[in-house]
Amino acid sequence: MKPIFVTSTGEGTGKTAIAIAVAKLAQEEGLDVGYFKPKGTRLKSPVGKTRDEDPILAKEVLGIEDDLADLEPVVYSPAFIEEAIRGNRDEDVRERVREHYDALAEEYDLVVIEGGGRLETGGIVGLTDPDVAELLDARTVLVGGYANPADVDGVLAAAQQFEGHLAGVLFNAVADGNFESLNTDVVPFLETRDIAVLGIVPRVQDLAGVTVADLADSIGAELLNPEASTDGFVERFAVGAMGSDAALRHFRRMRNAAMVTGGDRAEIQAAALEAPGIECIVLTGGLRPSGAILGKAAEADVPVLLVQSDTKVTVDRLEDVLSTGRTRDPETVDRMVGLLSDHADLAALLESGD
Repeated sequence: MKPIFVTSTGEGTGKTAIAIAVAKLAQEEGLDVGYFKPKGTRLKSPVGKTRDEDPILAKEVLGIEDDLADLEPVVYSPAFIEEAIRGNRDEDVRERVREHYDALAEEYDLVVIEGGGRLETGGIVGLTDPDVAELLDARTVLVGGYANPADVDGVLAAAQQFEGHLAGVLFNAVADGNFESLNTDVVPFLETRDIAVLGIVPRVQDLAGVTVADLADSIGAELLNPEASTDGFVERFAVGAMGSDAALRHFRRMRNAAMVTGGDRAEIQAAALEAPGIECIVLTGGLRPSGAILGKAAEADVPVLLVQSDTKVTVDRLEDVLSTGRTRDPETVDRMVGLLSDHADLAALLESGD
């Protein structure tokens, strides 16, 4: 059976949860299903000493006993990339991927393959996601988001890279207000270009972001006002680097956001506390705010988080946490199984695929 390859138009689309959920659904259909991620990109150390989190989750959810090294033959770490650029990497990387996949294919009825965070990742060794689809002759599911018609450019450009291997596009985390435009205009447009739409999965808030409590834990922050609720969801962040008037106008346009600024920027902090869409304030540099700011935060019930790192490092951490969301726990995969069952047509993918 040809493998199913789940890739995406970019990071933060829910690709991991969808890939493992597809494998779970195939198991429920009675298939013996394996998981494969050719390029390990979600690493815990720059040299790749700690492997990608996604195969670890797949092993747990799917009950797979294969070694991680077999599920992830290429650890695509910064050290690996540097050596590849210098020409110090073996030329058999593609062959290594092929051999590991073939071994899994002999063991399972179906192998679900997960792509990297971006389509172009792996280009220096000939292993972009389109390269992988071609190499393994995989039926490709392209996961994308949709917020406005301009997003179709990215979906169309990505889909065209998988010519001959694209099974279809799956839109994930689509807000209620965008369903009509997507169904009425975009789906017919794509279908006239022979691009099937496999489903439109609605946005679910507790999958779209992380709670303030989880965010604080992930970035190692201290909660300065423990009485504030940390149950709010954060989906994006803003950096407070402008004047207070401009900041207030900007913050008022935000929803489900964390505001990041230096601990000494009282005017920015005060502006953020007036904006209803700011779920928490993240203060950098280890500088505590004034008592007046903490008093206003208490009145507004807005958590104030303090980190020791500078703003740049903090922003990098927030980007990592928010691009990942809650895709790396079994409960999220279970939720996605239900969403795909209700909102996607995967029956053809789970048939023989020969």
